[in-house]
Order: sequence, then C-alpha cells, then structure tokens
Amino acid sequence: MTRKKSATSLAQQSVGIRLSSHEKICAERMSNLIISIQRLEKKVDTLSDSVSKGKGIVSVLVFLGTIVAAAIGFLNYK
Repeated sequence: MTRKKSATSLAQQSVGIRLSSHEKICAERMSNLIISIQRLEKKVDTLSDSVSKGKGIVSVLVFLGTIVAAAIGFLNYK
C-alpha cells in the first residue's frame, strides 16, 4: 500500500518552492544594487578628481591675480 502525502508536506513543499524563487529574485536584485553602487562609486571618484583639479586651477589663478595686482599697484605707486 502506498503512503498518502499529507497536506502539511504539500504545504511545506510549496512554501519551499516559493522561498527558493523569492531568494532568486532577491539575489538578482542585490546583484543589480551592487553593480549600481559600484558605478556610482566610479562616478563619485571621477567627480572628486575633477573638483580637486578645479580647486587647484582656482588657487593658481588667485595667486597669479595677486602677483598682477601687486605689480600694477607697485607701478601706480611710483
């Protein structure tokens, strides 16, 4: 005589199937999030480098402007 499957074993089996499909979906979402975060980190690094270069250029221009202003002031003083 074959053994009948109980309702609880069928329920557990269906829950297991639902959980495994849910875990697959969550794993895919997490991998997409990780890829997105890595892209954002690269963009932030690029922007950070650009801002640093911009600050350097501004400081050089301020220094040159100071020298020019000092030279013009010195020539006008005489």
